[in-house]
Amino acid sequence: MRGTALRRAVRRLVPAPHWPSVRGRARADAGPLLLAATIVAVVTLLAGAVPPLLGATADDAVQDAVHRAGGDADVLVRTDWEPDDGPTGGRVRMPHLAEDVDTFRDRASDALGPDLGAALQRPVAVVTSPVLNVTDGGVLRTFQLTYLAGDAGGPGVTWITGGPPGSTPIDPDRSVELPFNAPPWPVQVGLSEADAAALGLRTGDHIQLKDTQQQVKDVRVSGVFRAADDADPVWRLAPALLRPVPGADGAGTMRTAGLLSRESLSDARLAFDAEQLQQTVRFAPQPDALSWATAAGLGRTVVELKATSGSSGAADGSLRWESQLDAVLHDALTQVDAASTQASVLLAGILLGTVLVLLLAADLLVRRRAAALTAARQRGAGLPDIGAELLLEAAAVALLAAAAGLAAARALAPGVSWSWIVPVLVAAAAAGPALGVLTAARATRNRRRPANRAARRWARDTGRLRRAALETAVLIAAAAAFTALHQRGLAPAGSALPVSAPAVGALAAALVLLRLFPAGARLALRRALRSRRPLAVFGAAQAAETSGRALPLLTLASATAMTSFALVLAATTGQGLIDGAWRTVGADARLDIAPDAEASTPMLAERVAAAPGVRQVVAAQVTDRARVIADSMVVAPRLVVVDATAFQRLLATTPLPDAPALARLTTTVGGAVPALVRSDDGSLRPGMRLQLPRDNAPAIDLAAVGTSPAVGDADAVVIVDAARLAAAGLPTTPNTLWVSGPGAARALPADDVAATVVLRAEVLRERRDAPLTSGLLRLARTAAVALLVLGLVGFALGAAAGAPQRWQTLARLRTLGLRSRDVRRIAAGELSPPAVVAAVGGPLLGILLARLTLGPLELRLLTGQANDPATVSPWWQLGLVAGALVVAAAAVVRVESALRRRRQLGEVLRVGT
Repeated sequence: MRGTALRRAVRRLVPAPHWPSVRGRARADAGPLLLAATIVAVVTLLAGAVPPLLGATADDAVQDAVHRAGGDADVLVRTDWEPDDGPTGGRVRMPHLAEDVDTFRDRASDALGPDLGAALQRPVAVVTSPVLNVTDGGVLRTFQLTYLAGDAGGPGVTWITGGPPGSTPIDPDRSVELPFNAPPWPVQVGLSEADAAALGLRTGDHIQLKDTQQQVKDVRVSGVFRAADDADPVWRLAPALLRPVPGADGAGTMRTAGLLSRESLSDARLAFDAEQLQQTVRFAPQPDALSWATAAGLGRTVVELKATSGSSGAADGSLRWESQLDAVLHDALTQVDAASTQASVLLAGILLGTVLVLLLAADLLVRRRAAALTAARQRGAGLPDIGAELLLEAAAVALLAAAAGLAAARALAPGVSWSWIVPVLVAAAAAGPALGVLTAARATRNRRRPANRAARRWARDTGRLRRAALETAVLIAAAAAFTALHQRGLAPAGSALPVSAPAVGALAAALVLLRLFPAGARLALRRALRSRRPLAVFGAAQAAETSGRALPLLTLASATAMTSFALVLAATTGQGLIDGAWRTVGADARLDIAPDAEASTPMLAERVAAAPGVRQVVAAQVTDRARVIADSMVVAPRLVVVDATAFQRLLATTPLPDAPALARLTTTVGGAVPALVRSDDGSLRPGMRLQLPRDNAPAIDLAAVGTSPAVGDADAVVIVDAARLAAAGLPTTPNTLWVSGPGAARALPADDVAATVVLRAEVLRERRDAPLTSGLLRLARTAAVALLVLGLVGFALGAAAGAPQRWQTLARLRTLGLRSRDVRRIAAGELSPPAVVAAVGGPLLGILLARLTLGPLELRLLTGQANDPATVSPWWQLGLVAGALVVAAAAVVRVESALRRRRQLGEVLRVGT
C-alpha cells in the first residue's frame, strides 16, 4: 500500500504530457510557431555573429592603426660606439666594427622579451652618416652613406658592374691610427643603377662630397648594383639607396645614397668625426602577430623598455629605446572599447525588440489555444502536465531555430557568441508556456467576483499597485542605467547596465506613452461623441476599448524608438567623420613642409594660389609642442603663427566654426602680443599672461585675449598674428599651407618639394573605410532595419491578437447596414492610433535617447574629433520610419478585410464572427 501511494505521489509530481495533444496543437498553430522560430533564428544569427565579427574587426583595427602609423610604430634602439681613441691622440681603425653592430642587434633582440619579440619582425641594424652635399657643380644633390644588416646579412643585390665595397688596403698585422689632421680616409660604397645614373658615375669614380663644415670626403664607387627584390621591407629604412628621393633635404634637392658593406663599415667610421656615424636597430611590427587581445600587454612592454632606457648623455653603451608603438596601441584599444560599447548598445536594443515580439507571438498563440487549453483543463489535465506540453513544444522550436541561427552565424563569422542569445532563448521557450498555464488556470479557477464593493475596489487597487510597482522598477532601472553610462562612460566588457541604457530608456518612455494613451483615446471618444459622424464614434470607441492592451503599444513604441536611435547614431557618426576630416586638415588640402624646405614656402604659396580651382591659400608656421610659459608653468601647445585676417577668411569659407575672436589678434594689448588660446585640461585660458621664450634673447610677452579655434587634432593651441609677432622681434618662416577650393588637390606639388600633402577627401575616405568605423555604420544600419521589421511584426501580431473580437463587433455593425468601406474605416480608427502614436513618439524618443547617450559613448574616438559630434537627426529617414507604420496600419486593415470578406451574413448572425 505504501509503495502504491508513493508511486501515485510521484506520478502527481512528474508531468505526464499527452503527446497527441502536443502534436495536434503544433500542427494547428504551425504558422505562429514558424514565425517565432524565424524571429529566433534571425536574431540568433545577428546576436551570435556580431561579437565574433567585432573581435575580428578589432584585430583588423589594431593592425590598421599600426599600418597607418608607419615608421612611428617601429621600435627603435640606439647606443653609442665603443671609443676609438688611439694611444697617441688619434683614432684607431676598428676592423671588427660589423661584428660589434651584430652584437648590438642581438642585445636589442634579447631585451625585447618573448611576447614583444614575437610581435615584431626581425631586426635590421642601420648605420648612417651625416647628409653630405654633392659638389660636382650640377643641381642641388645630397648623399648619405648607409649600412643595412639583418640577421641574414645585408639586403640582396646583384652587381651589374664592379663588386661590393671593400676595405682600404692596410697591413693586417699593424693597427692603424688616424691623426686628427690627417687627409680624408677613403671609403668605398655601392650605387644603385638609378643613383649612378642620376649622379653620372661609374665603377671606380670618386664622388665629390663635402659636409656642412666644408670638409671634403673621399668616397669611391666600388660597383653598381640592382636590388634583388625592390619590395624587401629592409629598403624602407633607406629608400634613397634604390633611387633618388626628391625634396628630402629641401625644395629642389635630390637625395642619393651609397651602400656600405661589412668590410667598408670600419672605413666609414674613420672617415667621419667620432659621433657623426649613427647606429640604430629598428624592429618593424609584424601585423599578423598583432591582435586586440595582446595589444595592451605589448604596449606595457614598450613602456617598460622606454622607462629603463639609458641616458642620452651617458656614453656607456646602454640601450636607448624609442617608439610610439605603445601610444598607437593605446589609441587603437580605446577605439575598440568605444566601438564595442556602441555595438553592445545596438544589440541590446535588438534584444529588447525581439523579446517583446516573442511575448506578443506567445500571447497570440495562447489566445488561439484558449478554448483547447480550457477544455483540456476541464477534462482533468493538470497544470504541470499542460505546462510540460507547452514547454516541450516551445523549447523544441526555440532550440531548433537557435541551432539554425548559430549554424548560419558560424558560416558567416569566425565564431559564435552565446552571451546575447540567452535572453532570446528564455523568452522563446518560457513565454508561451507561462501564458498558457495562466490561461488554463484562470479558466477553471473557482474564485468568483466579490459582491462587496469594497472588496472589488481592493482587488482593483491591488492590480494597479502591481502595475505601478512594475513600471516604477523599469523607471528605476532606466535611471540607474543612464547614471552608470554617464559615470562610467566606456564601461569594461561585461557591464550590462550602462550599455542597456538606450534600450531600457526606450522601454521606460514607452511605458509613459502607454499611460497617456488611454487618456488620449477617451478624450478622442468624448470629442467624437459631439460630432455628427457615427463612423468616427465607432472608431474612437473601438480605440478606447482596446487602449488598455499594453504589449502591442510597448513593442511598437520601443522598436520605433530604437530604430530611430540607430539611424541617429549612423547619421551622427557620418557627419562627425566629415567634421573630423575638416578639423584634421583645416581646409580642402594642407601642405606640411619639411624644415629644410621652409625657405621655399612663400614661393610655393604664390604658385599654389595661382593654380586653377584654388580659392584661398593661407601660410602659417605651425610648431608642435612649442615651449610656452603660462602662470609660471611650462606648457607645450601647438603654436600657430598666421595672418589672422587671412585665417579668419579661410574659416569663413569652410564648414569649420567661425572664429570672430581672430580679429582681436591685430589689436593692441599694452606691450604684449595678443594671442588666442585653448586647451582640454584648462591650462590655457583667456585672460592669462603668457611668455614665449627665445634663445639668447628676452622672452616675448603674450596676452590671451580670447579662445582659439581648433587647429588640427592638438589638445592645446596658441594662435598669434604673424605681423604682430614679427614686430615684437620674432620673425617666422611658414611651414604649412592651407588650401581651399575644388582644385586644391591638383594644385599642391607632390614630388619637387620635401613636404607632406594631406587631402581632406583622402582623410575622410580612410576614416570611413577604417575597420571599426565601417563596421559600426553597417551594424547601425542593420540594427535599424531589424528593429523596424520587429516593430512591424509586433504591430501585425498585436492586430492579429485582437482581430477576432474586433471583427465580431464590426460584423454585427454590418447587420445594421454598414458597408464594407465603412467597416474598414472603423477598423482603421481602432488600429491607427497606436501606429500614429509610435510614428510620432518613436522618432522623437530616438532623438532624445541619442542626445542623452551619444556623449558617454564617445563617438569622437571614431570620428577623429576633439569633442563629441553634434547629434544629427536624419529627418527624411525618420519620416520613412513613421510612414512605414502608417502604411502598415492601412495594410493590416486591408488584409483583415479581405480575409473576412467571404463570411456570410447568416453565419455572422448565428455565431457572431
